[in-house]
Order: sequence, then structure tokens, then C-alpha cells
Amino acid sequence: MIKTAKELAAACERIAKNNKTLYVLGCIGSPLYDGNKARYTKNLAYNKRHDRRAKISGATADTFGFDCVCLIKALLWGWEGNTDKVYGGATYASNGVPDIDANAMIRKCSEVSTDFSRISVGEAVWLQDHIGVYIGGGLAVECTPKWADGVQITAVHNIGTKSGYNGRKWVKHGKLPYVTYEAEPESPAPKPVPAPAPQQRGLPVVKYGSRGATAKAVQILLAGYGCSCGVSGADGIFGAASCSALKKYQKANGLVADGICGKATWTKLLGVG
Repeated sequence: MIKTAKELAAACERIAKNNKTLYVLGCIGSPLYDGNKARYTKNLAYNKRHDRRAKISGATADTFGFDCVCLIKALLWGWEGNTDKVYGGATYASNGVPDIDANAMIRKCSEVSTDFSRISVGEAVWLQDHIGVYIGGGLAVECTPKWADGVQITAVHNIGTKSGYNGRKWVKHGKLPYVTYEAEPESPAPKPVPAPAPQQRGLPVVKYGSRGATAKAVQILLAGYGCSCGVSGADGIFGAASCSALKKYQKANGLVADGICGKATWTKLLGVG
């Protein structure tokens, strides 16, 4: 039984890579042997269309039928790729997962967003009447009659295009309530970047107009403490932006905010006092 979002994503990817599939509207992972072919070519108008009926009728018995939301439901209902069982081993409406369509499923999701910058593996990706599962790396698995006409891996164009993959831009994504998601790890606080030691003996004063390795050392230390020296960064030229950054650091650390790196400021920057 699939319990985690990563397990769901991995199962979707395995089907896309390893199983013969065909888009069949309303089909819950059923193997397309003759009895199921007859059933699905008579149940819905879409499947009765001449082109779809021909594809379903021509499928081999080791081909499994899915539609977009039935891929997700079949897996959550225990689908196992069993050609001897009517739903491939899935148990209809089991494991607390209802038989709902794509639009109802996105409404069941939590943390639904149109911002794809922080999407998690195993989330549902959705647009009107269509749904898929995000598997990471800017890719999703979806079952669609487009392109490969079945379960396939596609690029999520909200994140970017992928060479060798068809893709689409989705509208929303969200966390399915039927699986668990790992908590996003908190980013550790940035550590100060070690500065190169000044070449001169002692710790010379650095102030507006200072140049060279010692000025650059102060700039690097300030950047490590989150005090940006401007767009030029640590360029070894201690200009107005560097003075402002130094004053900001001095003020935050109880020093005289004069923009001059003397003995007291050096001691604090280097953590030796």
C-alpha cells in the first residue's frame, strides 16, 4: 500500500517507464483483454468514438488502461500490474480514497498554490479536468491521449522545458490528503566566509578609499555576516557601499558606527575578542 508521496511518485514513474498503457477514459488500471475492451468501448461516449474504439480494440492483453485521475486512484487503491485481475489488482474505492474526478481531487488537496517554485515530489499538478503527479526534477507523470497516448513522463513548463520531453504548463499544484509528505528541511544559517589574512603585519585600518587585499578581506567578512557591500561585492575597493555595510555591522554589534575598521571592529569581525 502506498503511504508516502515519494512512493506515489515512484510508482507513477515505474508505470510510465515499464508498463504498456493506453488512455482509456474511466479505466482504473484494467488490463485490456477482450472482456475489458468490450466493457470500455461501450461505457462512455469518448471511448465509443471511432478512433478511440479502434485503439482500445487493438490493444494487447498486457496493456493497462488509465485516464489521468484513475492513474492516481488505481495506485492508491493498491494497483499492482496484475493482468489476471479486473483492475490490475486495485480494490475499488479502498484505503479511504473516494472515486472522484480530477477537479474534485485538487479540491481535496492542501497547500494548493499557483507558485511552482517550492513544489514537492508527489504533489498533484492540475489544470481544468486534468491531473498528474510531480516526480521531481521539473517532471511529472500524467496519463493523456496526447503525445504517447497513455501514462508518460512530461516536463512541467511552470518550472522549465526539458530536452526530450513533451510538456505543458499546469495551473495549480497541491498536496494530496492520502499520502504523507516529508517536512521541508530548514535552511541552515549561513556561516561567515573566512577572509584571507591580511599580508601586512598587524591589522591596518580600513576605511573609505582603502584598496587592496586588506580591504577585500573586510568585504568578504562583512558579506559572511550578511552585510552586502553592493553589486561589486568583494572587489578590494572600499567605497560608499562597503562603508554602509560596515556601519550596519558595527551598529548591530554595539560598535561605534563610523564606517572605519579599526582594532575593535577587526576584533569583532575575526571573532577573537
